[in-house]
Amino acid sequence: MSINLAYLSAASALLGSAAGGVTSVVSTWLGRRHQERSLRLSQEWARRERIFSVFIDQASQMFAQALSQTHLEDPASIVPLYATMGKLRLFASERTIAAAQEVMDRIIEIHYLPSPDFKSRPSQNKQEFDLLRDFTEACRLELHG
Repeated sequence: MSINLAYLSAASALLGSAAGGVTSVVSTWLGRRHQERSLRLSQEWARRERIFSVFIDQASQMFAQALSQTHLEDPASIVPLYATMGKLRLFASERTIAAAQEVMDRIIEIHYLPSPDFKSRPSQNKQEFDLLRDFTEACRLELHG
């Protein structure tokens, strides 16, 4: 039985082309999939970063308001902070959510404490005024692993 070398050569060329085509398609598909995943993760990271920044800004404003008032005069003023807290619950880790909840609880608590006297020497307890430390550390861990 004799195999025609021309047929063998043509079959080899066709199989080689098919293998090369399949490899190209699979390589393109895998590259595209990796690119889409990277883009999605980057967008999630940016979204969390924005929400963290908004929470820090709003909590800082509410903290300053709490220090200057003896009680929560306008409950509607804290609603934006609660809304941001809801967004955190959608996108943030449990640790970050717990730290944010601590910040909110502390701000509400400060509203009902006697106003500090800022004319006298400031408190030596720096932790008392650094209520965002745990939250920001949790955010940093979440964003940078």
